[in-house]
Amino acid sequence: MTEASGVRAEGGVEKQTAHSPAPFTLAVDAMGGDNAPGIVLAGLEMAAIRHPEIRILLIGDEKVLNASLTNYPKLSALCTVRHAPESIPMEMKPTAALRVRGSSMRIAMEAVASGEARGVVSAGNSGAMLALAKIIVKALPGISRPAMAAVQPSARGDVVMLDLGANIVCDARNLVEFAIMGEAFAQAALSLKAPSIGLLNVGSEELKGDERLKQAAERLRDSVLSDRFYGFVEGHDITAGVTDVVVTDGFTGNVALKTGEGALKLAFGLLRSVFMSNWLTKLGYILVRPGLRRMKEWIDPSRYNGAVFVGLNGIVVKSHGGADAEGFASAVDVAIDAVENRLNDKIRHRLDQLGMLGQSGENKEQE
Repeated sequence: MTEASGVRAEGGVEKQTAHSPAPFTLAVDAMGGDNAPGIVLAGLEMAAIRHPEIRILLIGDEKVLNASLTNYPKLSALCTVRHAPESIPMEMKPTAALRVRGSSMRIAMEAVASGEARGVVSAGNSGAMLALAKIIVKALPGISRPAMAAVQPSARGDVVMLDLGANIVCDARNLVEFAIMGEAFAQAALSLKAPSIGLLNVGSEELKGDERLKQAAERLRDSVLSDRFYGFVEGHDITAGVTDVVVTDGFTGNVALKTGEGALKLAFGLLRSVFMSNWLTKLGYILVRPGLRRMKEWIDPSRYNGAVFVGLNGIVVKSHGGADAEGFASAVDVAIDAVENRLNDKIRHRLDQLGMLGQSGENKEQE
């Protein structure tokens, strides 16, 4: 739920409060994703039912969108269509995407940068999305590198992981920034007052890992985050839910994420093979089917769809390109939670406490 506050947030627009639930606008790239705009509109219709107080700035091919909106009455009541003559293909390189001035993704980013919208949601090209966000929305003062954060399932509940691919190579300062952003995201997305933070390493012992990990751990232990910092965690600790936040560089995080997704697919595939092997196992499947259905719902990818590029001066949410309507609606939920729970204000507060607010980032690493 939104906290009562009179502070100003992303784009300089005063945030809604618990006592004054004023509507806010999300900009949506209607043309991004494998199945746009159909899946985007269907997902937004679901989101409109869940969140009738929000407003949607729907950006894309005006003729296509207006013709389709007749099938989505709830969305039609909440949205304004803005024409974008271009869209960014999924395979386009980020440098090329920056030159497409009239793209739906770019116009959505510009709406956030100007303060017209509080956040943007797109299922489009992730590299192009990050590049445009850095150039147009820009990083928060004190953040040298925005990171991609998302929620993943674990044995003890949901876990926040970052970075998931935005930054392949990171130094100690970057990892400390990720810890700050991960704490704020866990508070906003999981409603945790004091989330625990772990640094992903090859072992839990203090002597393990390279110098950047050791430096980041030392800084966190000596900071105002010391009571939240658990220490080093290993790969199996992610799914065990040892900490609420797992911090790592983008290369390792992306590999861990996709390995986990592949392991889940393998497990369900093997279960199916076992249960379909003979009539006796088929009978057993009928008996355990309700439990398996609950398990599948618990780890359903659509429930966890919506990664946030944290550390930007606005809320930027990336939906999976192949997400279905429910998955896209979940990404919209993530954006709404981030706005209502003052994600960026929490990050600014921590940066200020650590003396990092307004620092240039990369240049401060040697100080």
